Amino acid sequence: MTKAELRKTYLERRLSLGSEYLDLSKQICKHVFANFDFLTIKVIHTYLPIEKNKEPNTWLIVNKIKNEFPAVRISIPRVRNKILENVFFEGVHQLKKNKWEIPEPQSGIPTLTEKIDLVLVPLLVFDRSGNRVGYGKGFYDLFLKECPPTCKKVGLSFFEPVENINDIKDFDEQLTHCVTPEKVYAF
Repeated sequence: MTKAELRKTYLERRLSLGSEYLDLSKQICKHVFANFDFLTIKVIHTYLPIEKNKEPNTWLIVNKIKNEFPAVRISIPRVRNKILENVFFEGVHQLKKNKWEIPEPQSGIPTLTEKIDLVLVPLLVFDRSGNRVGYGKGFYDLFLKECPPTCKKVGLSFFEPVENINDIKDFDEQLTHCVTPEKVYAF
């Protein structure tokens, strides 16, 4: 299937999730902490979930880091002039929803991309090679290209991978891992 077909299908699947949504997010959170060593991570970048799109709830991860790994700095994104910028997360007081209803920091200390050790990447679906389908704006592809080669690029998905995505382009950035409620995939 093409990205457009997969985007439509998997957004509909995600929106149809009912009460299992929170349990699936908790399973993803559990796998993240069981499979990545937060004692070696200095800076993690995470998207903040678009609630209306039922994205995996990264607030569970943010709160666990703040409570159990206070030495790990959390960076969150905002879009300015069609570019994803990173700002250290200080608290919900710095957030405001943008035109896509994504909570974004309105202020804060910029995060240097080269300092990021792990990125939690939003997606709708991924394939067995680590390619992903997002919302089609390309913000994360551009950002991930700038990350250091040692940075782990970790997708979060409620669904298992598709065999392949038919229209992958050279500018599409691959994941190094993807976490589902069932398991962690490494690419």
